[in-house]
Amino acid sequence: MNAHGSRRPGRQQRLQEIVRLLRSGVGRVEDLAAAVRVSESTIRRDLASLEEDGQIARTYGGALPSGVFHEARLRERMSIEMDAKASIGATAAAWVQDGSTVFVDAGSTCAQLVEHLRDRRELTVLTRGLEIAIALADSSVRVIVVGGEVSPASHGLTGAMTHFVLDRFSVDIAFLGCDAVHPHRGVGEPTIEEAATKEAAARSARRTVVLAHEAKLTTSGVPAWAPLPTGWILVTDAGPEHLGVYHDAGVDVVSVTSART
Repeated sequence: MNAHGSRRPGRQQRLQEIVRLLRSGVGRVEDLAAAVRVSESTIRRDLASLEEDGQIARTYGGALPSGVFHEARLRERMSIEMDAKASIGATAAAWVQDGSTVFVDAGSTCAQLVEHLRDRRELTVLTRGLEIAIALADSSVRVIVVGGEVSPASHGLTGAMTHFVLDRFSVDIAFLGCDAVHPHRGVGEPTIEEAATKEAAARSARRTVVLAHEAKLTTSGVPAWAPLPTGWILVTDAGPEHLGVYHDAGVDVVSVTSART
């Protein structure tokens, strides 16, 4: 029994209760600990056990039940589909002209893009990505970082300050990464804040280019979506079996299928 005279559940019962709580929307470690009356360190051990069993997916500060969309951290994404991302980034870079102003999103595919921009003349890059800014900091490119709150997963900035800056710029091209992409819904993100930031970036641009490797075209369960302006462009390594719906929706698709292995 605990100090209040009530009995704590046994471990197996507690694990079942944690999964139930996660499915009901309780996901933070401190909230789970309070709900089942154990320490936060015990909850973390329980979450590790449930993750090993495939019942949940760990997140920053908590967990999600298995089957719910989970945003991979940037460090994990940097090692996924690198050949495809390199080809997508190189292809997208061809649109960037000397003397232009572009927005570059946070993320691993956009990081591949900026490797091809370092020597452009009189180029201004507006970005919400910390890694993007660092990659260009010692180059000839003028870099402007929008303010905001840092996402632990993407290292991207979001929030009111981000929108304040984006709404006051006009850029030639907005290059967007994404967690998912859909021909009608636009780009999918893990939070409404991230989705709103993508929408604001697209709104500031004369042309919107989405960079997405094949898996992003089939990702499901993403909770928030950012609609895109008519005539947006998709640069992808996806095969033709995935692209018909984009052509039908009026999306301009640029295929880099040579990047696929």
